Amino acid sequence: MTNSDVTTSMNRLNQKRSKEKETLQTMVRIYCHGNHHTKKDLCPECSELMEYAFQRIDQCPHMETKTFCSQCKTHCYRKDMREKIRQVMRYAGPRMLFHDPITALKHAWVTLRAKERASERQS
Repeated sequence: MTNSDVTTSMNRLNQKRSKEKETLQTMVRIYCHGNHHTKKDLCPECSELMEYAFQRIDQCPHMETKTFCSQCKTHCYRKDMREKIRQVMRYAGPRMLFHDPITALKHAWVTLRAKERASERQS
């Protein structure tokens, strides 16, 4: 692998991490505004969750190949934080269509493709 290949790979990985953080931030904001009735900033609990999730994204050893954390073999979230992020995803996921429809449709597409690939491997 050449230096330019490594650089390109790192750039793609960094872009993927950034996009995942951006999507997560949108979902946490939707959840916090809807459940904790915040207007602009996040409540302390949601801020803590988002910072924790960002750390997990930064440290993820499977970022190059994984689709979503829920599909990952390695669960790196603490049990309490995993439950909180599930609540956020359940609440914010359907509402993403109204807040960020392009991201929501991309997420749905990637999820369907991942399920197709998994079923093909099992066959």
